[in-house]
Amino acid sequence: MILNQVAEATAFVDLVGLLESGEVDGFDVDFLSWGFYEPSYWRNYAHTHSYFEVCLAYSGQGTFTLGEATHPVSSGDVFIARPGDVHEIVSSRTSPLGIAFWGFTLQQSAATATSRRGWWTGLVSADRPDVSTSLEGLPELVVALAAEASAPRSGHQNVLAALGAALVVRTGRAFASADDLAIDVVSTDRTTSTVAAMERYLSDNLGRTISVRDVAAVVHLSTRHAERLFAQQTGSSLMAALRRLRLERAAHLLLETEDPVAHVARACGYPEARAFITAFRRHYGQPPGSFRSHGGTLHL
Repeated sequence: MILNQVAEATAFVDLVGLLESGEVDGFDVDFLSWGFYEPSYWRNYAHTHSYFEVCLAYSGQGTFTLGEATHPVSSGDVFIARPGDVHEIVSSRTSPLGIAFWGFTLQQSAATATSRRGWWTGLVSADRPDVSTSLEGLPELVVALAAEASAPRSGHQNVLAALGAALVVRTGRAFASADDLAIDVVSTDRTTSTVAAMERYLSDNLGRTISVRDVAAVVHLSTRHAERLFAQQTGSSLMAALRRLRLERAAHLLLETEDPVAHVARACGYPEARAFITAFRRHYGQPPGSFRSHGGTLHL
Protein backbone atom coordinates (compact mmCIF):
# COMPACT_ATOMS: atom_id res chain seq x y z
CA MET A 1 0.00 0.00 0.00
CA ILE A 2 1.37 3.40 -0.96
CA LEU A 3 0.79 4.93 2.49
CA ASN A 4 3.19 2.35 3.90
CA GLN A 5 5.78 3.67 1.47
CA VAL A 6 5.17 7.20 2.72
CA ALA A 7 6.20 5.96 6.16
CA GLU A 8 9.68 5.36 4.69
CA ALA A 9 9.87 8.74 2.94
CA THR A 10 11.82 10.48 5.69
CA ALA A 11 14.04 12.19 3.10
CA PHE A 12 11.05 14.43 2.31
CA VAL A 13 12.63 16.96 4.69
CA ASP A 14 15.74 17.07 2.48
CA LEU A 15 13.77 19.00 -0.14
CA VAL A 16 14.68 22.14 1.81
CA GLY A 17 17.09 24.02 -0.42
CA LEU A 18 16.43 21.70 -3.38
CA LEU A 19 12.91 22.76 -4.34
CA GLU A 20 12.18 26.39 -3.49
CA SER A 21 10.00 27.90 -6.20
CA GLY A 22 8.22 27.27 -9.46
CA GLU A 23 5.43 28.29 -11.81
CA VAL A 24 2.22 26.29 -11.97
CA ASP A 25 -0.62 27.02 -14.38
CA GLY A 26 -0.09 30.79 -14.27
CA PHE A 27 0.66 30.92 -10.53
CA ASP A 28 4.02 31.68 -8.96
CA VAL A 29 4.78 29.21 -6.17
CA ASP A 30 7.29 29.45 -3.34
CA PHE A 31 7.86 26.27 -1.34
CA LEU A 32 8.50 27.32 2.24
CA SER A 33 8.49 24.15 4.32
CA TRP A 34 8.99 20.41 3.98
CA GLY A 35 8.45 18.19 7.00
CA PHE A 36 7.98 14.68 8.23
CA TYR A 37 6.74 13.46 11.63
CA GLU A 38 7.15 9.83 12.51
CA PRO A 39 4.35 8.16 14.51
CA SER A 40 4.72 9.28 18.12
CA TYR A 41 2.75 11.44 20.50
CA TRP A 42 3.16 15.10 19.63
CA ARG A 43 1.18 18.30 19.77
CA ASN A 44 1.51 21.21 17.40
CA TYR A 45 0.10 24.06 19.50
CA ALA A 46 -2.21 26.69 17.99
CA HIS A 47 -0.40 28.82 15.43
CA THR A 48 -0.87 30.41 12.03
CA HIS A 49 1.05 30.88 8.79
CA SER A 50 1.08 33.32 5.91
CA TYR A 51 1.09 30.37 3.48
CA PHE A 52 -0.77 27.12 2.79
CA GLU A 53 0.28 24.27 5.07
CA VAL A 54 -0.83 20.80 4.02
CA CYS A 55 -0.51 17.57 6.00
CA LEU A 56 -0.85 14.02 4.73
CA ALA A 57 -1.54 11.47 7.48
CA TYR A 58 0.09 8.16 6.62
CA SER A 59 -0.53 6.39 9.93
CA GLY A 60 -2.31 6.70 13.26
CA GLN A 61 -4.95 9.15 14.42
CA GLY A 62 -5.27 12.62 15.87
CA THR A 63 -7.25 15.83 15.76
CA PHE A 64 -6.95 18.91 13.58
CA THR A 65 -8.43 22.04 15.11
CA LEU A 66 -9.10 24.98 12.82
CA GLY A 67 -10.56 27.99 14.56
CA GLU A 68 -13.50 26.70 16.56
CA ALA A 69 -13.89 23.43 14.64
CA THR A 70 -12.07 20.22 15.58
CA HIS A 71 -11.77 17.47 12.98
CA PRO A 72 -10.72 13.89 13.67
CA VAL A 73 -7.96 12.87 11.26
CA SER A 74 -6.42 9.49 10.57
CA SER A 75 -4.28 7.62 8.09
CA GLY A 76 -5.38 8.43 4.54
CA ASP A 77 -6.57 11.97 5.31
CA VAL A 78 -5.06 15.14 3.89
CA PHE A 79 -5.82 18.40 5.69
CA ILE A 80 -5.02 22.04 5.03
CA ALA A 81 -4.53 25.28 6.94
CA ARG A 82 -4.94 28.26 4.62
CA PRO A 83 -3.05 31.55 5.14
CA GLY A 84 -4.17 33.18 8.38
CA ASP A 85 -5.97 30.08 9.72
CA VAL A 86 -5.25 29.43 13.39
CA HIS A 87 -4.77 25.70 13.69
CA GLU A 88 -3.54 23.00 16.01
CA ILE A 89 -2.71 19.33 15.49
CA VAL A 90 -2.68 16.79 18.30
CA SER A 91 -1.54 13.21 17.86
CA SER A 92 -3.32 10.34 19.56
CA ARG A 93 -1.38 8.78 22.41
CA THR A 94 -2.65 5.27 21.71
CA SER A 95 -2.39 5.43 17.91
CA PRO A 96 0.24 8.09 17.18
CA LEU A 97 -0.19 10.23 14.10
CA GLY A 98 2.46 10.17 11.37
CA ILE A 99 2.40 12.94 8.76
CA ALA A 100 4.32 14.38 5.86
CA PHE A 101 3.68 18.09 5.39
CA TRP A 102 4.53 20.86 2.97
CA GLY A 103 3.96 24.61 2.87
CA PHE A 104 3.79 26.95 -0.11
CA THR A 105 2.53 30.31 -1.31
CA LEU A 106 0.37 30.73 -4.38
CA GLN A 107 0.58 34.08 -6.14
CA GLN A 108 -1.59 34.82 -9.16
CA SER A 109 0.19 36.29 -12.13
CA ALA A 110 -1.40 39.15 -14.02
CA ALA A 111 -2.35 36.77 -16.81
CA THR A 112 -4.38 34.48 -14.55
CA ALA A 113 -8.11 35.25 -14.70
CA THR A 114 -9.38 35.62 -11.13
CA SER A 115 -12.93 34.73 -12.12
CA ARG A 116 -12.03 31.28 -13.40
CA ARG A 117 -12.44 28.16 -11.34
CA GLY A 118 -10.01 25.29 -11.36
CA TRP A 119 -7.86 23.12 -9.15
CA TRP A 120 -6.68 26.26 -7.33
CA THR A 121 -10.22 26.95 -6.10
CA GLY A 122 -9.74 24.10 -3.63
CA LEU A 123 -6.95 26.12 -2.06
CA VAL A 124 -8.11 29.73 -2.21
CA SER A 125 -11.83 29.36 -1.41
CA ALA A 126 -12.67 29.33 2.28
CA ASP A 127 -15.85 27.32 1.68
CA ARG A 128 -13.94 24.29 0.41
CA PRO A 129 -13.28 21.45 2.88
CA ASP A 130 -10.38 21.50 5.33
CA VAL A 131 -10.01 17.71 5.48
CA SER A 132 -10.20 15.38 2.50
CA THR A 133 -9.84 11.69 1.72
CA SER A 134 -9.35 12.41 -1.99
CA LEU A 135 -5.62 11.83 -2.03
CA GLU A 136 -5.30 12.49 -5.79
CA GLY A 137 -1.95 10.67 -6.03
CA LEU A 138 -0.40 12.71 -3.21
CA PRO A 139 1.22 9.71 -1.47
CA GLU A 140 2.95 8.71 -4.71
CA LEU A 141 4.26 12.25 -5.16
CA VAL A 142 5.56 12.41 -1.59
CA VAL A 143 7.41 9.13 -2.12
CA ALA A 144 8.81 10.27 -5.47
CA LEU A 145 9.96 13.63 -4.10
CA ALA A 146 11.62 11.97 -1.11
CA ALA A 147 13.40 9.51 -3.38
CA GLU A 148 14.74 12.30 -5.60
CA ALA A 149 15.82 14.33 -2.57
CA SER A 150 17.60 11.40 -0.95
CA ALA A 151 20.00 10.94 -3.88
CA PRO A 152 20.05 13.89 -6.29
CA ARG A 153 21.34 13.00 -9.75
CA SER A 154 21.83 14.74 -13.05
CA GLY A 155 18.56 16.34 -14.09
CA HIS A 156 17.18 16.42 -10.54
CA GLN A 157 16.15 20.09 -10.79
CA ASN A 158 13.85 19.40 -13.73
CA VAL A 159 12.43 16.29 -12.07
CA LEU A 160 11.81 18.14 -8.80
CA ALA A 161 10.20 21.08 -10.61
CA ALA A 162 7.78 18.74 -12.38
CA LEU A 163 6.98 16.80 -9.22
CA GLY A 164 6.58 20.03 -7.23
CA ALA A 165 4.13 21.41 -9.80
CA ALA A 166 2.16 18.16 -9.68
CA LEU A 167 2.14 18.30 -5.87
CA VAL A 168 0.58 21.78 -5.90
CA VAL A 169 -2.07 20.83 -8.47
CA ARG A 170 -2.91 17.54 -6.76
CA THR A 171 -3.13 19.34 -3.42
CA GLY A 172 -5.65 21.79 -4.84
CA ARG A 173 -7.65 19.01 -6.46
CA ALA A 174 -7.92 17.17 -3.15
CA PHE A 175 -10.01 20.03 -1.74
CA ALA A 176 -11.77 21.18 -4.90
CA SER A 177 -15.31 20.34 -5.97
CA ALA A 178 -16.25 18.46 -9.12
CA ASP A 179 -17.48 21.75 -10.62
CA ASP A 180 -14.12 23.37 -9.89
CA LEU A 181 -12.32 20.67 -11.86
CA ALA A 182 -14.72 20.35 -14.81
CA ILE A 183 -13.21 21.43 -18.14
CA ASP A 184 -14.13 21.27 -21.81
CA VAL A 185 -11.57 19.12 -23.55
CA VAL A 186 -10.81 20.06 -27.12
CA SER A 187 -9.78 16.81 -28.77
CA THR A 188 -7.23 16.71 -31.54
CA ASP A 189 -8.65 15.33 -34.78
CA ARG A 190 -7.70 11.66 -34.52
CA THR A 191 -7.64 11.24 -38.29
CA THR A 192 -5.15 14.10 -38.68
CA SER A 193 -2.94 12.67 -35.93
CA THR A 194 -3.03 9.22 -37.51
CA VAL A 195 -1.98 10.51 -40.91
CA ALA A 196 0.76 12.60 -39.29
CA ALA A 197 2.05 9.46 -37.57
CA MET A 198 2.15 7.63 -40.91
CA GLU A 199 4.02 10.50 -42.56
CA ARG A 200 6.49 10.61 -39.69
CA TYR A 201 7.10 6.87 -40.00
CA LEU A 202 7.82 7.25 -43.71
CA SER A 203 10.25 10.13 -43.06
CA ASP A 204 12.03 8.22 -40.29
CA ASN A 205 12.58 5.12 -42.43
CA LEU A 206 13.49 6.39 -45.88
CA GLY A 207 16.53 4.14 -46.10
CA ARG A 208 14.65 0.97 -45.28
CA THR A 209 12.41 -1.29 -47.33
CA ILE A 210 8.88 -0.24 -46.34
CA SER A 211 5.52 -1.76 -47.21
CA VAL A 212 2.01 -0.43 -46.71
CA ARG A 213 1.56 -3.16 -44.11
CA ASP A 214 4.48 -1.74 -42.09
CA VAL A 215 2.97 1.73 -42.06
CA ALA A 216 -0.52 0.47 -41.23
CA ALA A 217 0.83 -1.55 -38.30
CA VAL A 218 2.31 1.59 -36.73
CA VAL A 219 -1.15 3.18 -36.46
CA HIS A 220 -2.96 -0.10 -35.76
CA LEU A 221 -5.06 -0.07 -38.93
CA SER A 222 -5.66 -2.52 -41.73
CA THR A 223 -3.65 -1.85 -44.88
CA ARG A 224 -6.82 -0.96 -46.76
CA HIS A 225 -8.02 1.47 -44.10
CA ALA A 226 -4.57 3.07 -43.77
CA GLU A 227 -4.28 3.57 -47.53
CA ARG A 228 -7.77 5.06 -47.81
CA LEU A 229 -7.29 7.39 -44.84
CA PHE A 230 -3.91 8.61 -46.07
CA ALA A 231 -5.19 9.27 -49.58
CA GLN A 232 -8.25 11.15 -48.28
CA GLN A 233 -6.11 13.46 -46.17
CA THR A 234 -3.13 14.01 -48.47
CA GLY A 235 -4.36 13.28 -51.99
CA SER A 236 -1.51 10.81 -52.42
CA SER A 237 -1.00 7.11 -51.84
CA LEU A 238 1.41 5.95 -49.17
CA MET A 239 3.91 4.61 -51.67
CA ALA A 240 3.75 7.75 -53.81
CA ALA A 241 4.43 9.82 -50.69
CA LEU A 242 7.34 7.54 -49.81
CA ARG A 243 8.88 7.99 -53.29
CA ARG A 244 8.49 11.77 -53.06
CA LEU A 245 10.08 11.92 -49.60
CA ARG A 246 12.96 9.69 -50.70
CA LEU A 247 13.71 11.85 -53.72
CA GLU A 248 13.43 15.06 -51.72
CA ARG A 249 15.89 13.60 -49.24
CA ALA A 250 18.17 12.58 -52.10
CA ALA A 251 18.10 16.09 -53.55
CA HIS A 252 19.11 17.48 -50.16
CA LEU A 253 22.02 15.03 -49.85
CA LEU A 254 23.23 15.78 -53.36
CA LEU A 255 23.40 19.50 -52.62
CA GLU A 256 24.61 19.36 -49.02
CA THR A 257 27.16 16.51 -49.18
CA GLU A 258 29.78 15.13 -51.50
CA ASP A 259 28.60 11.55 -51.10
CA PRO A 260 28.71 9.46 -54.28
CA VAL A 261 25.42 9.03 -56.10
CA ALA A 262 25.36 5.31 -55.26
CA HIS A 263 25.71 6.15 -51.56
CA VAL A 264 22.90 8.72 -51.77
CA ALA A 265 20.74 6.15 -53.51
CA ARG A 266 21.20 3.57 -50.76
CA ALA A 267 20.62 6.17 -48.03
CA CYS A 268 17.25 6.95 -49.63
CA GLY A 269 16.03 3.38 -50.01
CA TYR A 270 17.28 2.58 -53.53
CA PRO A 271 19.61 -0.46 -53.43
CA GLU A 272 20.43 -0.03 -57.13
CA ALA A 273 21.80 3.27 -58.44
CA ARG A 274 20.19 2.75 -61.88
CA ALA A 275 16.65 2.62 -60.46
CA PHE A 276 17.44 5.71 -58.36
CA ILE A 277 18.78 7.68 -61.33
CA THR A 278 15.68 6.83 -63.39
CA ALA A 279 13.30 7.86 -60.60
CA PHE A 280 15.29 11.03 -59.87
CA ARG A 281 15.32 12.08 -63.55
CA ARG A 282 11.57 11.50 -63.81
CA HIS A 283 10.92 13.64 -60.71
CA TYR A 284 13.43 16.49 -61.18
CA GLY A 285 13.88 16.49 -64.96
CA GLN A 286 17.61 15.76 -64.81
CA PRO A 287 19.89 13.03 -63.49
CA PRO A 288 21.47 13.33 -60.02
CA GLY A 289 24.89 14.32 -61.33
CA SER A 290 23.54 17.25 -63.32
CA PHE A 291 21.27 18.27 -60.47
CA ARG A 292 24.31 18.46 -58.18
CA SER A 293 26.56 20.28 -60.61
CA HIS A 294 23.87 22.86 -61.42
CA GLY A 295 23.03 23.46 -57.76
CA GLY A 296 19.53 22.11 -58.21
CA THR A 297 18.69 24.45 -61.06
CA LEU A 298 17.22 22.96 -64.24
CA HIS A 299 18.53 24.70 -67.39
CA LEU A 300 16.12 24.43 -70.32
